[in-house]
Amino acid sequence: MHRLFVAIRPPRPIREQLLAMMQGIRGARWQDDGQLHLTLRFIGEVDRHRAEDIAMALDAVESPAFEIRLDGIGFFERKGRPSALWAGIAASEPLKKLRDSVESRFRQIGLEPEHRTFLPHITIARLNASTGPIDGFLEHHAGLTSPPFAVEHFDLFESSLGRAGAHYESIARYLLRTGS
Repeated sequence: MHRLFVAIRPPRPIREQLLAMMQGIRGARWQDDGQLHLTLRFIGEVDRHRAEDIAMALDAVESPAFEIRLDGIGFFERKGRPSALWAGIAASEPLKKLRDSVESRFRQIGLEPEHRTFLPHITIARLNASTGPIDGFLEHHAGLTSPPFAVEHFDLFESSLGRAGAHYESIARYLLRTGS
């Protein structure tokens, strides 16, 4: 079985900006460089044949290259407690269209549609019940932003879970159209 997701990997300067801010919360499990990505679509566990169908469907996605930027900080909750910290991505119509195109191709091959609202973000930390307070971190980084950065491709990733957390490996890259 293969545990798959589709994502955009931010360029090194953006990853370095995020890594530099990862401190100041007791017990937070900060993401490492290899884990920083913007998920377009989580797929989950599939067999080899289904993985091949997914890869071929992604080959048919067409989108121009575009730019996005970091914008703000936030968190997700689970059972009333913060469970993850994230860096937000500024609203982007081209990003939404790319995500919709991926979703459309997946519907064509019979994948169950994603029912959660698309909230573009890059997870920077995992939190649990023993994690210290996050309010100071959120206040300090509320104005998070970055220069625009180019999105010229997206990847199909395989996720492997281990003792040190998840390890992500790009198994296919899909180039976006550049130029006019």
